[in-house]
Amino acid sequence: MIDPQVFYDELARQGITFYAGVPDSLLSSLCACIADSSIPEYHVTAANEGNAVALTAGYHLATGNVGAVYLQNSGIGNAVNPLVSLTDPEVYRIPMLLIIGWRGEPGVHDEPQHIKQGAITTSLLDVMGIPWKILDAQSCPQEVIAQAVNTISKTHAPAAILVRAKTFSSYKPHLLDSQYTLVREQVLEHILEASDPQDVFISTTGKTSRELYEIRVRRGEESRDFLTVGSMGHSSSIALGAALHAPNRRIICLDGDGAMLMHMGSLGVIGHMKPANFIHVVLHNGVHESVGGQPIGATDIDIKSAALGCGYQSYLLAEDEAGLAAGWSQVLTLQGPVMLEVRVRIGSRDDLGRPASSPEENKKSFMRYLGTAKST
Repeated sequence: MIDPQVFYDELARQGITFYAGVPDSLLSSLCACIADSSIPEYHVTAANEGNAVALTAGYHLATGNVGAVYLQNSGIGNAVNPLVSLTDPEVYRIPMLLIIGWRGEPGVHDEPQHIKQGAITTSLLDVMGIPWKILDAQSCPQEVIAQAVNTISKTHAPAAILVRAKTFSSYKPHLLDSQYTLVREQVLEHILEASDPQDVFISTTGKTSRELYEIRVRRGEESRDFLTVGSMGHSSSIALGAALHAPNRRIICLDGDGAMLMHMGSLGVIGHMKPANFIHVVLHNGVHESVGGQPIGATDIDIKSAALGCGYQSYLLAEDEAGLAAGWSQVLTLQGPVMLEVRVRIGSRDDLGRPASSPEENKKSFMRYLGTAKST
């Protein structure tokens, strides 16, 4: 396996010292090394992958140097626009190195939401005209980096390193300390227990959906929540679409702070549409926990001002058990859209599993619960 520090040092030797990106589980050790080794203005955890490409383009314009963007291959979708309309050789021709975690690689077991993306990753890069090299545990990192940098120096455009699973050795990061007392899974249990059986839950990508699923199993309840296992940052928009067209149901979005930040424009749309039956719970721990615990790109964001400024009718904050109980009771009496920010500790159970049902089975169960499933 490749030592992340060796990889980072070789990139620096080749003149690449600026990084922007969204953390990925396959790149977690490298992301942690980058965070620990870079000075603040040379490392930005971006809101989304397109944001990271644009940041790196700005770095090049200001310095003439080549920067690096790290991302999971699922984030290529967010990056396509700036890659083909900004950095492309037929537009501004802006050089950068893309370091891409290859989830769902064909022939490698992975979660359902990664299979299609994994299968088409190389084709997407080819269609965009982005040259790529594979990096795995047996690769010589100096050789792969040199090849990528040489390509960039010739084309003055993006090139990619596609990183296979289990490429990097472990790197122990300097993680943020948990400031809060509430545990996310206990928060979810309280909300489910104190909600009406007719309430509808739509949960965000990562451990929140996994915990929600296991809580239902423990309670002996049929799966009836929409678990957004992919499409990070879009659970609130899914919930808005449901709220607008199921006005007699209370729609509760269980979101994360990093996911909310990724597509923050959705807050403005929610506030503008003003669905009275919409409750937006933002579980705020300040990190991308599901992919390694790296800090989100704006740990000091004022979520209250963002929500109210975008047109939410009300905002509440819970930081402890008493605040959660009081806040949730009050939320249920308010007209939406209403936001409840819940500040939670970093961490989850070591034995946390994954849903046993497939995404399609989850969708069908959810629609049966809503009474909208159609026979096929």
